[in-house]
Amino acid sequence: MRTEPDVGSDREPLARLLGAAEAAVDAGVGWLAEAGDEWSKRRFKASGEEVTDADAEVERRITRVLREHAPGIPVVGEETDREEGDSVPSRCWLLDPIDGTMNFTRGAPLYAVSLGLVDGGEPALGVLHAPALNRRWSTGPDTDAAPGTGEAGEGAREVSRAVVGVTGAGGVDSPSGRLLAALLDEAYRVRMQGCMSLDLIGVAEGWLDACVCVGAKPWDVAAGVALLRRRGWTVLDGDGRPYAFGAPVLVAGNGPLARELAALCRARIR
Repeated sequence: MRTEPDVGSDREPLARLLGAAEAAVDAGVGWLAEAGDEWSKRRFKASGEEVTDADAEVERRITRVLREHAPGIPVVGEETDREEGDSVPSRCWLLDPIDGTMNFTRGAPLYAVSLGLVDGGEPALGVLHAPALNRRWSTGPDTDAAPGTGEAGEGAREVSRAVVGVTGAGGVDSPSGRLLAALLDEAYRVRMQGCMSLDLIGVAEGWLDACVCVGAKPWDVAAGVALLRRRGWTVLDGDGRPYAFGAPVLVAGNGPLARELAALCRARIR
């Protein structure tokens, strides 16, 4: 998804905007904790994806707080009405109110509220909250500092020894299905949690050595990419270049492992 020129954007320091993001996520998570079961009943979008009334309500509440605290920055949410291919402003909030809706509707704990700020077209800060796990992650109070340039990670540095998370896989004959088949054959283990933001967190926390997100939308990964890069992890597209919104594949891990996974993607996703 392309970005459009940054016109008249609010230039508040990122560290101050992190406070706005935390307050907004608090509002959404707080409401979700009190919501009744009727809010989690699933229905289907035209795309075939599952959605609930809770997705829309969490997005509404978070958007309201962001507009109060940072009125000059637009909010682009997963449930916002837009035409396919609409551009993402080069400075905006990107919100997935419930990432992992399919898990949420079934009572599984692997879902998260994911809020990221894009600045200059790049993920700049992020707050992720997993309500059922009672865990929160953010880019932290040093958000305005330059991102780390070192290569993070103490885990596996080659696919054959790596536990790799995969989200967004399609049918067995699709390009992503072929990639999954290759990973099942070549990786030490494959995990499919059904939540892109928590796969990215899994890399940061060491639950996973690496992850591959296929067909990610900007709101799926903005917060997680900001957090990983802040901590020094490598986030690439399937061609081995620094990941940018709209790329069909995202790979994340330590440098050698991410580059090997990107090469595997180049061979399998065409």
